[in-house]
Amino acid sequence: MVSGRRGLQWSLLQASLLVFLILLASSQTTSSERGRKKIVHVLEDESGAVVVQTAPGKVVTHRGGTIVLPCRYHYDVSAHDQDEIRLKWTKVTDPVAFVDVFVAMGKERRAFGSYRGRATLQEAGPGDASLIIRNVTLQDYGRYECEVTNELEDDAGMVKLDLEGVIFPYHPRLGRYTLNFHEAQQACAEQDGILASYDQLHEAWLEGLDWCNAGWLQDGSVQYPISRPREECGRKDTPVGVRNYGYRHKDDEHYDAFCFTSNLNGNVFFLKTYRKLSFAEATRACEGSRASVAKVGQLYAAWKIQLLDKCEAGWLGDGSVRYPIVNPRARCGGLQPGVRNLGFPDKKYKLFGVYCYRPAGVVAPRWGWEDQGSWQPLRV
Repeated sequence: MVSGRRGLQWSLLQASLLVFLILLASSQTTSSERGRKKIVHVLEDESGAVVVQTAPGKVVTHRGGTIVLPCRYHYDVSAHDQDEIRLKWTKVTDPVAFVDVFVAMGKERRAFGSYRGRATLQEAGPGDASLIIRNVTLQDYGRYECEVTNELEDDAGMVKLDLEGVIFPYHPRLGRYTLNFHEAQQACAEQDGILASYDQLHEAWLEGLDWCNAGWLQDGSVQYPISRPREECGRKDTPVGVRNYGYRHKDDEHYDAFCFTSNLNGNVFFLKTYRKLSFAEATRACEGSRASVAKVGQLYAAWKIQLLDKCEAGWLGDGSVRYPIVNPRARCGGLQPGVRNLGFPDKKYKLFGVYCYRPAGVVAPRWGWEDQGSWQPLRV
Protein backbone atom coordinates (compact mmCIF):
# COMPACT_ATOMS: atom_id res chain seq x y z
CA MET A 1 0.00 0.00 0.00
CA VAL A 2 2.79 2.37 0.94
CA SER A 3 4.75 1.28 -2.11
CA GLY A 4 1.72 1.98 -4.33
CA ARG A 5 1.27 5.45 -2.82
CA ARG A 6 4.95 6.22 -3.41
CA GLY A 7 4.62 5.02 -7.00
CA LEU A 8 1.62 7.26 -7.51
CA GLN A 9 3.49 10.23 -6.01
CA TRP A 10 6.47 9.53 -8.27
CA SER A 11 4.20 9.39 -11.34
CA LEU A 12 2.57 12.70 -10.36
CA LEU A 13 6.00 14.26 -9.88
CA GLN A 14 7.11 13.09 -13.33
CA ALA A 15 3.91 14.44 -14.89
CA SER A 16 4.36 17.80 -13.15
CA LEU A 17 7.96 17.97 -14.33
CA LEU A 18 6.87 17.21 -17.90
CA VAL A 19 4.22 19.96 -17.80
CA PHE A 20 6.81 22.40 -16.41
CA LEU A 21 9.26 21.58 -19.21
CA ILE A 22 6.53 22.04 -21.85
CA LEU A 23 5.53 25.42 -20.40
CA LEU A 24 9.18 26.48 -20.18
CA ALA A 25 9.80 25.54 -23.80
CA SER A 26 6.65 27.39 -24.86
CA SER A 27 7.76 30.48 -22.90
CA GLN A 28 11.21 30.40 -24.53
CA THR A 29 9.69 30.09 -28.00
CA THR A 30 7.32 32.99 -27.40
CA SER A 31 10.15 35.13 -26.03
CA SER A 32 12.35 34.30 -29.03
CA GLU A 33 9.59 35.20 -31.48
CA ARG A 34 8.77 38.40 -29.62
CA GLY A 35 12.40 39.57 -29.76
CA ARG A 36 13.09 38.37 -33.29
CA LYS A 37 13.31 41.86 -34.75
CA LYS A 38 15.93 42.99 -32.25
CA ILE A 39 17.59 39.98 -30.63
CA VAL A 40 17.85 36.69 -32.47
CA HIS A 41 19.35 33.78 -30.61
CA VAL A 42 18.15 30.34 -31.73
CA LEU A 43 19.09 27.77 -29.08
CA GLU A 44 20.37 24.35 -30.13
CA ASP A 45 17.90 21.53 -29.57
CA GLU A 46 18.50 17.78 -29.26
CA SER A 47 16.70 16.62 -32.38
CA GLY A 48 19.73 16.51 -34.63
CA ALA A 49 18.28 19.23 -36.87
CA VAL A 50 20.34 22.07 -38.29
CA VAL A 51 20.30 24.92 -35.75
CA VAL A 52 21.49 28.49 -36.45
CA GLN A 53 22.88 30.80 -33.78
CA THR A 54 23.49 34.50 -34.51
CA ALA A 55 24.78 37.32 -32.32
CA PRO A 56 22.25 39.09 -30.10
CA GLY A 57 21.60 42.77 -30.75
CA LYS A 58 23.55 44.44 -33.54
CA VAL A 59 27.02 44.97 -34.97
CA VAL A 60 28.28 48.49 -35.60
CA THR A 61 30.76 49.94 -38.09
CA HIS A 62 31.10 53.03 -40.30
CA ARG A 63 31.13 53.72 -44.02
CA GLY A 64 34.31 52.34 -45.55
CA GLY A 65 34.88 49.91 -42.68
CA THR A 66 34.99 46.11 -42.55
CA ILE A 67 32.47 44.20 -40.46
CA VAL A 68 31.71 40.56 -39.57
CA LEU A 69 28.05 39.52 -39.37
CA PRO A 70 28.29 36.58 -36.93
CA CYS A 71 26.44 33.32 -37.60
CA ARG A 72 27.17 29.75 -36.50
CA TYR A 73 25.28 26.54 -37.15
CA HIS A 74 25.17 23.14 -35.46
CA TYR A 75 24.11 19.86 -37.05
CA ASP A 76 24.36 16.10 -36.57
CA VAL A 77 27.56 15.18 -38.41
CA SER A 78 26.52 11.52 -38.47
CA ALA A 79 23.33 12.35 -40.38
CA HIS A 80 24.49 15.11 -42.76
CA ASP A 81 27.39 15.58 -45.15
CA GLN A 82 29.07 19.01 -44.88
CA ASP A 83 28.79 19.47 -48.66
CA GLU A 84 25.00 19.11 -48.43
CA ILE A 85 24.76 22.24 -46.25
CA ARG A 86 23.70 25.41 -48.09
CA LEU A 87 24.48 28.78 -46.50
CA LYS A 88 22.53 31.81 -47.66
CA TRP A 89 22.71 35.46 -46.55
CA THR A 90 19.93 37.86 -47.54
CA LYS A 91 19.14 41.46 -46.64
CA VAL A 92 15.65 42.27 -45.36
CA THR A 93 14.35 45.25 -47.33
CA ASP A 94 10.70 44.99 -46.21
CA PRO A 95 8.89 42.67 -43.78
CA VAL A 96 8.27 40.23 -46.65
CA ALA A 97 11.00 41.28 -49.13
CA PHE A 98 14.59 40.03 -49.28
CA VAL A 99 17.63 40.77 -51.47
CA ASP A 100 20.23 38.05 -52.07
CA VAL A 101 23.66 38.85 -50.64
CA PHE A 102 25.74 35.65 -50.58
CA VAL A 103 25.25 31.91 -51.17
CA ALA A 104 27.64 29.00 -50.46
CA MET A 105 27.23 25.26 -50.99
CA GLY A 106 30.12 22.84 -50.86
CA LYS A 107 33.03 24.61 -52.54
CA GLU A 108 30.82 26.99 -54.52
CA ARG A 109 30.65 30.64 -53.44
CA ARG A 110 28.68 33.52 -54.97
CA ALA A 111 28.04 37.14 -53.95
CA PHE A 112 25.26 39.20 -55.53
CA GLY A 113 24.75 42.75 -56.73
CA SER A 114 26.70 45.46 -54.94
CA TYR A 115 28.19 42.84 -52.59
CA ARG A 116 30.31 41.30 -55.35
CA GLY A 117 33.97 41.71 -54.49
CA ARG A 118 33.10 42.88 -50.95
CA ALA A 119 31.38 39.92 -49.26
CA THR A 120 32.91 36.57 -48.29
CA LEU A 121 32.49 33.90 -45.63
CA GLN A 122 34.74 33.99 -42.59
CA GLU A 123 34.84 30.16 -42.26
CA ALA A 124 36.88 30.18 -39.04
CA GLY A 125 36.31 26.50 -38.32
CA PRO A 126 33.40 24.03 -38.67
CA GLY A 127 29.95 25.57 -38.41
CA ASP A 128 31.09 29.16 -39.01
CA ALA A 129 28.80 30.89 -41.53
CA SER A 130 29.75 34.44 -40.51
CA LEU A 131 29.79 36.95 -43.38
CA ILE A 132 32.58 39.50 -43.86
CA ILE A 133 31.59 42.74 -45.64
CA ARG A 134 34.41 45.06 -46.69
CA ASN A 135 34.23 48.73 -47.70
CA VAL A 136 30.81 49.09 -46.05
CA THR A 137 28.45 51.54 -47.77
CA LEU A 138 25.48 53.54 -46.48
CA GLN A 139 23.19 51.18 -48.39
CA ASP A 140 24.51 48.20 -46.40
CA TYR A 141 22.72 49.46 -43.28
CA GLY A 142 19.87 47.18 -42.17
CA ARG A 143 18.90 43.65 -41.13
CA TYR A 144 20.41 40.48 -42.56
CA GLU A 145 19.22 36.88 -42.39
CA CYS A 146 21.60 33.93 -42.15
CA GLU A 147 19.88 30.77 -43.40
CA VAL A 148 21.35 27.26 -43.21
CA THR A 149 19.65 24.46 -45.14
CA ASN A 150 20.25 20.74 -45.66
CA GLU A 151 18.12 18.29 -47.63
CA LEU A 152 15.40 18.09 -44.99
CA GLU A 153 15.64 21.01 -42.56
CA ASP A 154 16.50 24.68 -42.42
CA ASP A 155 16.91 27.34 -39.77
CA ALA A 156 17.70 31.06 -39.82
CA GLY A 157 18.76 33.94 -37.60
CA MET A 158 18.90 37.73 -37.92
CA VAL A 159 21.77 40.18 -37.51
CA LYS A 160 21.41 43.97 -37.61
CA LEU A 161 24.17 46.04 -39.21
CA ASP A 162 24.28 49.57 -37.78
CA LEU A 163 26.44 52.52 -38.85
CA GLU A 164 28.03 55.33 -36.90
CA GLY A 165 27.02 58.64 -38.42
CA VAL A 166 24.75 61.67 -38.26
CA ILE A 167 21.14 62.58 -39.12
CA PHE A 168 20.42 65.76 -41.07
CA PRO A 169 17.00 67.21 -41.93
CA TYR A 170 16.72 68.24 -45.56
CA HIS A 171 14.47 70.12 -47.97
CA PRO A 172 15.48 71.43 -51.43
CA ARG A 173 15.43 74.94 -52.91
CA LEU A 174 11.76 74.50 -53.81
CA GLY A 175 10.88 74.80 -50.12
CA ARG A 176 9.50 72.75 -47.28
CA TYR A 177 7.07 69.87 -47.78
CA THR A 178 7.79 69.46 -51.49
CA LEU A 179 9.12 65.88 -51.57
CA ASN A 180 7.19 62.66 -51.99
CA PHE A 181 8.83 59.49 -50.68
CA HIS A 182 10.76 58.69 -53.86
CA GLU A 183 11.94 62.28 -54.26
CA ALA A 184 13.08 62.24 -50.62
CA GLN A 185 15.14 59.13 -51.32
CA GLN A 186 16.72 60.85 -54.31
CA ALA A 187 17.36 64.07 -52.40
CA CYS A 188 19.22 62.21 -49.65
CA ALA A 189 21.30 60.31 -52.21
CA GLU A 190 22.23 63.57 -53.97
CA GLN A 191 23.46 64.97 -50.65
CA ASP A 192 25.62 61.93 -49.81
CA GLY A 193 23.09 60.18 -47.61
CA ILE A 194 20.22 57.72 -47.36
CA LEU A 195 16.78 58.09 -45.79
CA ALA A 196 17.21 57.57 -42.05
CA SER A 197 15.58 54.74 -40.10
CA TYR A 198 13.37 55.29 -37.08
CA ASP A 199 16.13 53.91 -34.81
CA GLN A 200 18.60 56.46 -36.19
CA LEU A 201 16.14 59.33 -35.77
CA HIS A 202 15.29 58.25 -32.23
CA GLU A 203 18.98 58.09 -31.31
CA ALA A 204 19.49 61.58 -32.77
CA TRP A 205 16.53 62.83 -30.68
CA LEU A 206 18.13 61.34 -27.55
CA GLU A 207 21.24 63.36 -28.42
CA GLY A 208 19.17 66.56 -28.64
CA LEU A 209 17.90 66.81 -32.24
CA ASP A 210 14.90 69.15 -32.34
CA TRP A 211 13.21 69.71 -35.68
CA CYS A 212 9.76 71.18 -36.22
CA ASN A 213 9.12 69.87 -39.74
CA ALA A 214 7.92 66.34 -40.46
CA GLY A 215 10.10 64.24 -42.76
CA TRP A 216 10.11 60.89 -44.54
CA LEU A 217 11.94 57.93 -43.01
CA GLN A 218 13.29 54.77 -44.63
CA ASP A 219 10.20 52.69 -43.81
CA GLY A 220 7.78 55.12 -45.49
CA SER A 221 6.61 56.73 -42.25
CA VAL A 222 6.67 60.47 -41.57
CA GLN A 223 7.95 61.65 -38.18
CA TYR A 224 9.79 64.50 -36.46
CA PRO A 225 11.81 64.86 -33.21
CA ILE A 226 10.88 67.46 -30.56
CA SER A 227 13.12 68.16 -27.57
CA ARG A 228 11.62 71.60 -26.79
CA PRO A 229 7.80 71.61 -27.06
CA ARG A 230 6.36 74.88 -28.38
CA GLU A 231 3.11 76.11 -29.84
CA GLU A 232 4.30 76.17 -33.46
CA CYS A 233 5.45 72.54 -33.21
CA GLY A 234 2.34 70.72 -32.05
CA ARG A 235 1.53 72.78 -28.95
CA LYS A 236 3.63 73.59 -25.93
CA ASP A 237 1.87 71.18 -23.57
CA THR A 238 2.56 68.05 -25.64
CA PRO A 239 5.37 65.78 -24.44
CA VAL A 240 8.84 65.58 -25.95
CA GLY A 241 9.64 62.69 -28.26
CA VAL A 242 9.63 61.53 -31.86
CA ARG A 243 6.18 62.43 -33.14
CA ASN A 244 4.68 60.12 -35.70
CA TYR A 245 2.34 60.90 -38.62
CA GLY A 246 2.25 57.18 -39.48
CA TYR A 247 2.76 55.62 -42.91
CA ARG A 248 1.86 58.07 -45.66
CA HIS A 249 1.07 57.74 -49.37
CA LYS A 250 4.50 57.54 -51.02
CA ASP A 251 3.46 59.16 -54.29
CA ASP A 252 0.84 61.75 -53.37
CA GLU A 253 1.94 63.22 -50.04
CA HIS A 254 4.83 65.66 -49.61
CA TYR A 255 7.12 66.31 -46.65
CA ASP A 256 10.79 67.02 -45.88
CA ALA A 257 13.37 64.23 -45.50
CA PHE A 258 15.49 62.96 -42.64
CA CYS A 259 18.76 61.79 -44.17
CA PHE A 260 21.60 59.79 -42.65
CA THR A 261 25.28 59.83 -43.57
CA SER A 262 28.43 58.27 -42.15
CA ASN A 263 32.22 58.51 -42.15
CA LEU A 264 33.86 60.47 -44.99
CA ASN A 265 36.45 58.96 -47.29
CA GLY A 266 37.98 62.37 -47.77
CA ASN A 267 38.17 65.85 -46.30
CA VAL A 268 35.84 68.87 -46.17
CA PHE A 269 37.54 72.27 -45.92
CA PHE A 270 36.67 75.96 -46.17
CA LEU A 271 38.55 77.40 -49.12
CA LYS A 272 40.07 80.77 -48.27
CA THR A 273 39.84 83.34 -51.06
CA TYR A 274 40.62 87.05 -51.25
CA ARG A 275 36.95 87.91 -51.83
CA LYS A 276 33.52 86.34 -51.58
CA LEU A 277 32.26 84.31 -54.54
CA SER A 278 29.12 83.68 -56.52
CA PHE A 279 28.04 80.04 -56.78
CA ALA A 280 29.63 79.59 -60.22
CA GLU A 281 32.90 81.11 -58.99
CA ALA A 282 32.79 78.88 -55.91
CA THR A 283 32.39 75.81 -58.12
CA ARG A 284 35.44 76.77 -60.21
CA ALA A 285 37.44 77.56 -57.06
CA CYS A 286 36.89 74.06 -55.63
CA GLU A 287 37.67 72.44 -58.99
CA GLY A 288 40.90 74.44 -59.12
CA SER A 289 41.93 72.87 -55.81
CA ARG A 290 41.17 69.34 -57.10
CA ALA A 291 37.95 69.17 -55.15
CA SER A 292 34.22 69.70 -55.59
CA VAL A 293 31.70 71.87 -53.76
CA ALA A 294 30.78 69.88 -50.65
CA LYS A 295 27.37 68.26 -50.35
CA VAL A 296 25.14 68.85 -47.35
CA GLY A 297 25.72 65.36 -45.98
CA GLN A 298 29.48 65.77 -46.34
CA LEU A 299 29.42 68.99 -44.32
CA TYR A 300 27.32 67.33 -41.59
CA ALA A 301 29.72 64.36 -41.45
CA ALA A 302 32.71 66.72 -41.25
CA TRP A 303 30.99 68.62 -38.41
CA LYS A 304 29.98 65.52 -36.45
CA ILE A 305 32.89 63.15 -37.11
CA GLN A 306 35.84 65.37 -38.07
CA LEU A 307 34.74 68.16 -35.67
CA LEU A 308 34.90 70.84 -38.36
CA ASP A 309 34.21 74.21 -36.70
CA LYS A 310 34.09 77.28 -38.93
CA CYS A 311 32.25 80.53 -38.26
CA GLU A 312 32.09 81.47 -41.96
CA ALA A 313 29.14 80.91 -44.26
CA GLY A 314 29.92 79.04 -47.46
CA TRP A 315 28.24 77.62 -50.56
CA LEU A 316 27.34 73.93 -50.75
CA GLY A 317 26.62 71.84 -53.82
CA ASP A 318 22.82 72.16 -53.65
CA GLY A 319 23.03 75.96 -53.72
CA SER A 320 22.43 76.39 -49.99
CA VAL A 321 24.74 78.36 -47.68
CA ARG A 322 25.72 76.82 -44.33
CA TYR A 323 28.51 76.63 -41.77
CA PRO A 324 29.42 74.09 -39.04
CA ILE A 325 29.76 75.02 -35.35
CA VAL A 326 31.22 72.58 -32.79
CA ASN A 327 32.03 75.15 -30.10
CA PRO A 328 29.04 77.55 -29.89
CA ARG A 329 29.65 81.28 -29.41
CA ALA A 330 27.24 84.17 -29.59
CA ARG A 331 28.70 85.73 -32.73
CA CYS A 332 28.34 82.42 -34.62
CA GLY A 333 24.59 81.95 -34.52
CA GLY A 334 23.58 80.91 -31.04
CA LEU A 335 24.52 78.74 -28.10
CA GLN A 336 23.88 75.28 -29.58
CA PRO A 337 26.32 73.27 -31.72
CA GLY A 338 25.13 72.36 -35.20
CA VAL A 339 25.23 73.19 -38.88
CA ARG A 340 23.77 76.67 -39.40
CA ASN A 341 21.59 77.09 -42.48
CA LEU A 342 21.21 80.44 -44.28
CA GLY A 343 18.87 79.00 -46.91
CA PHE A 344 19.19 79.25 -50.69
CA PRO A 345 20.44 82.71 -51.71
CA ASP A 346 20.55 83.95 -55.29
CA LYS A 347 23.39 81.99 -56.91
CA LYS A 348 24.40 84.78 -59.27
CA TYR A 349 24.33 87.89 -57.14
CA LYS A 350 24.90 86.73 -53.55
CA LEU A 351 28.54 86.26 -52.53
CA PHE A 352 29.90 83.85 -49.88
CA GLY A 353 32.83 81.59 -49.17
CA VAL A 354 32.73 77.91 -50.16
CA TYR A 355 33.13 74.49 -48.53
CA CYS A 356 34.97 72.00 -50.73
CA TYR A 357 35.30 68.22 -50.55
CA ARG A 358 38.49 66.46 -51.63
CA PRO A 359 38.45 62.62 -51.79
CA ALA A 360 41.14 60.69 -49.95
CA GLY A 361 44.21 60.09 -52.08
CA VAL A 362 43.80 63.26 -54.14
CA VAL A 363 46.75 65.59 -53.59
CA ALA A 364 46.01 69.29 -53.25
CA PRO A 365 47.77 71.53 -55.78
CA ARG A 366 50.22 74.16 -54.59
CA TRP A 367 48.32 76.78 -56.59
CA GLY A 368 44.58 77.35 -56.74
CA TRP A 369 41.90 79.59 -58.23
CA GLU A 370 41.71 82.84 -56.26
CA ASP A 371 40.64 86.45 -56.70
CA GLN A 372 39.57 87.52 -60.21
CA GLY A 373 40.06 83.97 -61.50
CA SER A 374 43.85 84.19 -61.32
CA TRP A 375 46.10 81.45 -59.95
CA GLN A 376 47.54 82.20 -56.54
CA PRO A 377 49.22 80.18 -53.76
CA LEU A 378 46.43 77.96 -52.38
CA ARG A 379 45.33 78.54 -48.78
CA VAL A 380 43.15 75.81 -47.26
